Amino acid sequence: MIIDSLLHGKIRVKLLTRLLLNPDSRVYLRGLEKDFGVSSNTVRMELNKLSELKLIEVDESVSAVKQYKANTLHPMFIPLRNFILKQFGFESLIEQVFQKLGDLESVYVTNDWAEGKESTFVDLVVVGDVNKNYMNRLIGHAEKLIQKKIRVAVFESDFDEMQLFGIPYIRLI
Repeated sequence: MIIDSLLHGKIRVKLLTRLLLNPDSRVYLRGLEKDFGVSSNTVRMELNKLSELKLIEVDESVSAVKQYKANTLHPMFIPLRNFILKQFGFESLIEQVFQKLGDLESVYVTNDWAEGKESTFVDLVVVGDVNKNYMNRLIGHAEKLIQKKIRVAVFESDFDEMQLFGIPYIRLI
């Protein structure tokens, strides 16, 4: 069964989390080796398996170093991404909080969760014109649902994604 082959092993789950939650990102073998704290051979084997399944794409055109990214056209991309969002509790966070805030431009998960590392904190960047008091009440409810502390930085419309340079992030909305 394809799901068994996809979700077998910690490194594979980390790779899928990293690439599917942030499909615009490109990763490198050595960077993943360093981030995951495992040998390059372990990472290479997992990248090859995901590439064989056509869930990720390999790009060698930009530089001499292979870059890997999610294949957003794969039929399993959206279901797997939604599954991962649900596992982390982000799906309920989006439903319980951000769908109700109104004039919202974007929401980013940053730091540990964006790297596929579990943490007791969920760090968010919210961009838009939101009622902060109402948002804080909704976040209080969401924290109980996902059983994590949520830390939020709110920016008006003048936010530029480049402000997140050097910080791992995933755009949720």
